[in-house]
Amino acid sequence: MNIGSTLVLTLVIGLMLFSIQRAESRRKLVVSFFALIFLELTRRYAWYRDLRTEWVVALVAALFLNFFFWVLIGRYNPPGSSDDIQVLGMDD
Repeated sequence: MNIGSTLVLTLVIGLMLFSIQRAESRRKLVVSFFALIFLELTRRYAWYRDLRTEWVVALVAALFLNFFFWVLIGRYNPPGSSDDIQVLGMDD
């Protein structure tokens, strides 16, 4: 098993899952759609390069890491809404 490829795939898949997890609720469906397309592209790349085992291990590791992040941080700090953003120096 190639450790370098596993780490890179874990990073890529983890960032995709993290983007879904931290997306605002109104945009979560759109972000999920694009993340699933990108996940399929990474799966096809892994199958093309004969990295099937590395891809599965990276997927499990990314799921575990994102769940761990959600338990420690994400549950208590939900993503905000874009309506809550205030620009400093504006008089409105």
